[in-house]
Amino acid sequence: MRKSTQNHVRDLISSNKLHAKKRFGQNYLLDDNILEKIVKTAKLTSKSNVIEIGPGLGSLTRYLVESSNNLLAYEIDTDLSEILLDMFKDREDFSLKSTDFLKVDIPKDITETFGDVYGVTVVANLPYYITTPIIMKCLESSSRLNRMVFMMQNEVAQRLSAKPNTKAYNALSVMIQYKTKTKYEFKVPRTVFMPAPDVDSAIISMEIISRSERPAKDEAFFFDFVKQSFKQKRKTLINNLHAAYQIPKEAIRTFLSEEGYKDTLRAEGITVKEFVKLSDAFRNRML
Repeated sequence: MRKSTQNHVRDLISSNKLHAKKRFGQNYLLDDNILEKIVKTAKLTSKSNVIEIGPGLGSLTRYLVESSNNLLAYEIDTDLSEILLDMFKDREDFSLKSTDFLKVDIPKDITETFGDVYGVTVVANLPYYITTPIIMKCLESSSRLNRMVFMMQNEVAQRLSAKPNTKAYNALSVMIQYKTKTKYEFKVPRTVFMPAPDVDSAIISMEIISRSERPAKDEAFFFDFVKQSFKQKRKTLINNLHAAYQIPKEAIRTFLSEEGYKDTLRAEGITVKEFVKLSDAFRNRML
């Protein structure tokens, strides 16, 4: 019978004289019910190949190895790496790289660990201070990945999954949802961690969208167009685009009218699909 996660974590901390390291954003999840919900959200099967970022003391890892075919974990803390290697020393389906995930070559590591496979699932309890860089790195390697399940600060999770015309909707919402089908799954209270963080967390899932479903003709310009559109959120799109691209406001007003939009339009009222259409048209006609 599996030891409860709370006892598992407390025993390891006590026996190894450990303490959570703030520089790595370490907060250990103690609730088995939430761990089970995370695995369920990941939709794993006996054929699933999984990457876990920051396994810590292996609380979630214990569930993942039992629910998948093969698991590759990345742990930056060498003290915890030694514990993890000992914990899973009898499992041939567990591999560990003691390194900074932001510095690795994901496609190369996938090939070395899983072979020539596609559709790898990423699961992670993300440190708050590097949430966005880790997500963007995964998206850069999205051709080998198909699903990501992340725990992050609740406010960030709300932002990434936000819909147009809501307070949380911003440039990052658009860019993430351009590449993924993002869903806010459930909230995780701060009280189920040790040590308890200052804010609540949440689980979000992201299904990678294939390139054929992302029709922006120039993705680099699309991303810049989105960023510039939200540059000053309270300003109209006309004002933001004028400031960014030095195009006369009247010309932008005419452009928007011809595209079927009012001159009072703000970025927060534009859907992802509309941003794709607008950025393509703006690039072709205005630049």
